[in-house]
Amino acid sequence: MARNMASVMKTCRRLGLEPQVLGISKKPSKRKLTSTHKKVSEYGLQLREKQKVKFIYGVLEKQFRLYYEKANKQKGVTGDNLLILLERRIDNVLFRMGFARTRKEARQIVRHNHIKINGKKVNIPSFLVSADDVIEFKDSYKKSQGLANILDETSSRLVPAWLESDKDNHKGKVLAIPTRENIDIPINETLIIEFYSK
Repeated sequence: MARNMASVMKTCRRLGLEPQVLGISKKPSKRKLTSTHKKVSEYGLQLREKQKVKFIYGVLEKQFRLYYEKANKQKGVTGDNLLILLERRIDNVLFRMGFARTRKEARQIVRHNHIKINGKKVNIPSFLVSADDVIEFKDSYKKSQGLANILDETSSRLVPAWLESDKDNHKGKVLAIPTRENIDIPINETLIIEFYSK
């Protein structure tokens, strides 16, 4: 399976992203996040915005294109629909709830069969949650030291209003489908739609 093996910190610098957006507590180097020596074309701005979203959510090009096509077919604003679809991924939901330090770690937790949704095992990180879905860990993983370490490190993370996180009982609930206002990533989705509309 294809994986992005690029250095996370270098990619953050190149795209002008703070590592905290990914759940990484490292501070960026004192070098400027992006180069300001040359003017970036309109296409370059659109491409960079698309790369930012793909990098934040850990999605590769083919899958990202499918999300765009699905968002374009839905009612409403395509850019909002695209980000909402990405937010509904189970790996992102675990990250938002504080059950993983990063989305990459959340994907690994899902792939290792540690998650149940509404009592059923789910091991596909791209699974899209719906309102009223209940997410919990398998009993064997609840007692693990790895999960205890994660919960300790993410104890101060704010949980979005559309999610409910019960860390004491190792479970959470999707209260509602997120809206664009609930998504706090530094992205101008209009540029992405313009990129694909050409």
